[in-house]
Amino acid sequence: MKFAVIQFPGSNCDIDAFHAIKDVMDEEVEYVSHNSTNLDQFDAVIVPGGFSFGDYLRCGAIASHSNVMEAVKKFAASGKLVIGICNGFQILTEAGLLPGALIRNHSLKFISKNQPLEVVNDQSAFTNSYEKGQVITVPIAHGEGNYIVSKEELADLEANNQILFRYAGTNPNGSMGDIAGVVNKQGNVMAMMPHPERAVEALINGTDGIGVFQSMIKYYQDKAVQNG
Repeated sequence: MKFAVIQFPGSNCDIDAFHAIKDVMDEEVEYVSHNSTNLDQFDAVIVPGGFSFGDYLRCGAIASHSNVMEAVKKFAASGKLVIGICNGFQILTEAGLLPGALIRNHSLKFISKNQPLEVVNDQSAFTNSYEKGQVITVPIAHGEGNYIVSKEELADLEANNQILFRYAGTNPNGSMGDIAGVVNKQGNVMAMMPHPERAVEALINGTDGIGVFQSMIKYYQDKAVQNG
């Protein structure tokens, strides 16, 4: 399985994502510039965290108009896997690949800590290595992680089992429905504010984030077997 890690000016979690895929998961991975226009050679795309374009204008807004995002849209439309992490979540909502928007934390402060999450849906391409109701601990580091959607969109997310993770215990940012991670209706584009790529080694933040990448790899392998 071959992963692409998108690099925008200001990305700062791209190296973590690359390390998680290459050194921990032992899968192929390449960095891809925000100026790239083709992703055909990849099987999955990671839109990493950071401060793309310095978070000027609005988080993720400028990045969503980068050349590579047109390629990401085509990639997603083909059914391949896309995951946005933190700023990547913001970029995917700005690009229209996921509903809603991310606004300032209700505390108006940047939050950086380990955060418990509840696995809400264990049947997705991104969570099949977990169990429903399982509580995992994954780091968060954001100032604009307050996920908002309309009441109709929230009901839609719940009805279609598109909510993958919820904040367990205290909601750190005010996110509607305690939502920490969602997936699109087709099930192949997912985003979460917590950083699974920062929880893949026992020495640093534990290994609870590995399941996200294990799930993607398992989904890809199972699909390859089905397709012969």
